[in-house]
Amino acid sequence: MSERRKMRKKMRELLLFIPNLVGLLIGLLRDERVSQADKAILAGVIMYVIVPVDIIPDFIPFIGQIDDSYLLAISILRLLNRADRRVVLDHWKGERDIKDLVDSIAKIAEFFLPKPIKNVLRGRIEPKGRLTIIADAPSAAD
Repeated sequence: MSERRKMRKKMRELLLFIPNLVGLLIGLLRDERVSQADKAILAGVIMYVIVPVDIIPDFIPFIGQIDDSYLLAISILRLLNRADRRVVLDHWKGERDIKDLVDSIAKIAEFFLPKPIKNVLRGRIEPKGRLTIIADAPSAAD
């Protein structure tokens, strides 16, 4: 079996966790121990996942859920790094270790995401070509 096929099979299994992960984020959104900044990020991720119009449309089988699962995973990893791990664990109902689960989802999802989309979801845009600085441009003060 090819590596791509193995990764695809594993990702299909992991996509089954999306409803549990959304439930986790909703629980965290309601928890007063989570900062307002983290809640804003969690709310944005929930909206991204439930709204069908996004970077990779959800109506495309398999690949349409990759960007959703990736954002879910990295937002939970971010929260695990910023907040008390107990806060996340208090809301996690799954039997599998949440850190291992979201780590796996992020790594496998990255395998399938095209680089430009990966960069947008990470919040990093790589410039194409060289940056040209225009000298002596008139300013509003001139």
